[in-house]
Formats: sequence, C-alpha cells, structure tokens
Amino acid sequence: MRRRVSSEPLIERLDVAAYSVPTEQPESDGTYEWDKTILVVAEASAAGKRGTGYSYAGVPTAALVDDKLAKIVIGRSAMNVPEAFVAMTEAIRNLGRPGVCSMAIAAVDAALWDLKARLLSVPLVTLLGGVRGSIAAYGSGGFTSYTDRQLRKQMEDWASDGFGAMKMKVGREPERDPDRVRVARQAIGWKPRLFVDANGAYSRKQALAMAERFAEFNVSWFEEPVSSDDLEGLRLMRDRAPAGMEIAAGEYGYDLPYFQRMLDAGAVDVLQADATRCSVSDFIRVGALCAARSMRLSAHTAPSLHTHPCCSVPSALNVEYFVDHVRIERMLFDGAIQASGGALRPDLSRPGAGIELKRADAEGYKVFAKTSGAD
Repeated sequence: MRRRVSSEPLIERLDVAAYSVPTEQPESDGTYEWDKTILVVAEASAAGKRGTGYSYAGVPTAALVDDKLAKIVIGRSAMNVPEAFVAMTEAIRNLGRPGVCSMAIAAVDAALWDLKARLLSVPLVTLLGGVRGSIAAYGSGGFTSYTDRQLRKQMEDWASDGFGAMKMKVGREPERDPDRVRVARQAIGWKPRLFVDANGAYSRKQALAMAERFAEFNVSWFEEPVSSDDLEGLRLMRDRAPAGMEIAAGEYGYDLPYFQRMLDAGAVDVLQADATRCSVSDFIRVGALCAARSMRLSAHTAPSLHTHPCCSVPSALNVEYFVDHVRIERMLFDGAIQASGGALRPDLSRPGAGIELKRADAEGYKVFAKTSGAD
C-alpha cells in the first residue's frame, strides 16, 4: 500500500511522445549506420507544474511508458521519486529490465526529478546536491561516414571552441583508421586530448595492434575497443594498452549489476553510464560505485540531461557532447545546455533541469503521443 502524506502533491498526469529527427546526412560508426534519431519525451505533472525527461530510444519505448508505467506513477507523491522508481522497476519484472524497459523508466524518472525540483523552485543540481559549478565536455562525432575534410573541419571547430578533448569513431575500415586518426591529430594540434571509439568493432588482438598505432598520435582514450560484453577482452586491453591510454566502456549499462560486473572484472579505467538508459536515479548510484573504487565516471551523450547530475556526482569526469544530440536538443528544447569553453554549466536561473519542449517546433517530427491521467 502506498503511504501518502496529505500535504504532498500527487502526480496527476503523464504525457509521452516520440519524435523522429533525420540526421543531416547518413552517419555511421564501427558497427552501426543510421539516418535518424528518435527522442522519447516524458512529461509528468503535479500541482500546476510539469517536469520533463527524455531518452534516445524508439517508439516501443514511448508505447511502454503509456501502456505500463503511467498507471504506476500517477497518484504517487511527486516528492518521492525513489518510491516511483522502485515501483516502475518492479512492474516490468516479467518484461525484462535491460533495453526498452530501462529506457522507458529512465525517461519517466528524469521527468519526476525535474518535476520535484520545479515544485521546490530550485535547479535540479541544487536538489541533488551540487559539488561543482560546471563539468568538462568533450566534442564527440568524427563518424566513419565523414570524409577526411569533414573530419578535419569538425575537429578544428571543436578546438577553436575551447574543447580540451574530442572523440572520433573508428573500426569500420580498420586499414584506414591510423590515417584518419592522423588527420584528426593534425587538425587539433598536439595539446588537446584525442579519443577514439570503436563501438566494439575490433577483435582482441586487432584492438591491441590498433592501440599501438593510435599511441603514435597520442590517443589517450580508447572506448569500446572490443565489445562491451567482452569483459575479459576489455581487461586485456586495460592491462596491455600503451601507458597513458585509458580504456572506457559502460554506455550500454541499464542496471546496477551491469556496472558492478564491469568494475569487478577490472575492465575499464573510466566507467561510462547513460542516464537515458540507466536513469538519473541509478546514474547517481553508479557514481557512488565509482567513488568506492577511486574511479571516474563519464556521462554518455545527452548533455542537457547529464549536466545537472554530473555537477552533483563527485566521481563525474566529463560529459560527451555528441553532435547528434546537441543538434536535437537545441532544435526541440528551450533551455538546452550548450558548451562554453569546453564545459557545461547548469543554468541556476531556471528550476529543474531547465529545459522545456518546444511544442510547435517538435510537432512536425512527432510519430507517437499519448496522455494518461487528468486533463
């Protein structure tokens, strides 16, 4: 039975919609190709306030929010986000936690944290407990579909904008990767950090060989050199990669046991997590797991969602400023957080996460929409 406090506002309504936004050109990484991105937006309402959360997922994620999660959260206290989070995870037991279910929960969970902060008229970072005023961002793109000219231009732009680190994709054509990395390094000079992300495209021995080649260009971060499910392979890379090259993975974690297994295996130097997949609630807990091991946590993509939590998590290192998500968030959210001097700063003049859906601008991309609860 739910325990309610009469003075607490109750969640009255939950809206969910999915928006399909085409990319400006076809894009690819080491293992995947895409020409659109689907943004799932959840909005929770209570006492005249509305909280916004989102995930980069698919239409089935939005449908699950409507079919399964709305009835779980409506009627609960808007001030008790952990209660709603636990109830949602229990409700999807027979559907399976990883994947669609976790992304649906993540969108609603983010909306509930935003709603609570708005009800209290404070920025989300204040509600969570801020430990810093800003978090470092690194430019992320460098798709394998880019020409060398496009890659060079993007890297030069990031360097000019003050980013101290930037990341490119590798792995689709391994024989070309050293030359592409050379192009990127020449574009930014020797001082900024250069990251590469293979998205699990290489075999173990191939990844080791590529790490040696990348070290010639002072690559200091090798993300998913092998599949993130290959914990032994990641540990091999961590043990044998050139000195100064960090191994990073974890973006496909949907629940705490996933991250615990990766940490127990000693698989990474930097653990990644994505609050659009594991939720804001568990992102904060992952930060505690990292702190317990004196390890750093990196936020995967979705900069407008991650800035406030990362400024409240002591172990947070940086946020991925992913070009697709930066573009979509600027298009569809008022208050989308933009990098300045290679850092992201919460807007303390706005309550919650500080974002509002631009409904008129988003309408043309809408592919799904449902409302549950009060009108």
